[in-house]
Amino acid sequence: MPPSSPHVLSGTVLSIQTGQVRPLMVGGRKRVSAIGKTLVYGPVEVGTLGLAGDDQADLSVHGGLSKAVYALPSEHLVWWQAQRQIHGATMFEETLSPGYLGENLSLQGVLEQDLFVGDCLDFGDVVLRVTQPREPCGKFNAVMGYAGAAKDMVDSGRSGFYLAVDKPGTLKAGDPFQVVQGHRSVSIAQALQHKAWKHRR
Repeated sequence: MPPSSPHVLSGTVLSIQTGQVRPLMVGGRKRVSAIGKTLVYGPVEVGTLGLAGDDQADLSVHGGLSKAVYALPSEHLVWWQAQRQIHGATMFEETLSPGYLGENLSLQGVLEQDLFVGDCLDFGDVVLRVTQPREPCGKFNAVMGYAGAAKDMVDSGRSGFYLAVDKPGTLKAGDPFQVVQGHRSVSIAQALQHKAWKHRR
């Protein structure tokens, strides 16, 4: 009897979002950010530095070759909406839309514990390599509307992850992908907790 083939992880891009740099109040100070993303309809060009039309205000936290694209499991949006309601009562009753947390790609089918640094998402025309978890900052707190949002992201592990573009091309909503495994030594969930532990020391 032939050996069973290993389970191949797969998923789908539910939607694609890009954003432009806009003013944002953070802790009483006026800053700029492109964290708020809006839906893109139709195919989007993906280059080595990210999606066409996507601004990056602070290259120390987003952008560059290793953080060209930010992806978030769409399954997390319901949880994040609940957190806003818990901390803001009736202020935050609207449904969180894809891109609200700053994600370029809203994915379905893979979570942080499923993906390891070095894994690739193979779309056929485009290949994106998993590089690291998102590390939230004060801008995330400002957008979410409560001071503990960044801590909640780390504690819950619902961070999403950054992607490098190994093979540029074109993506559109509905495109499927398969996970091509890398060396698989550190998962995104583990990497996030390791970074959090180092910052607390």
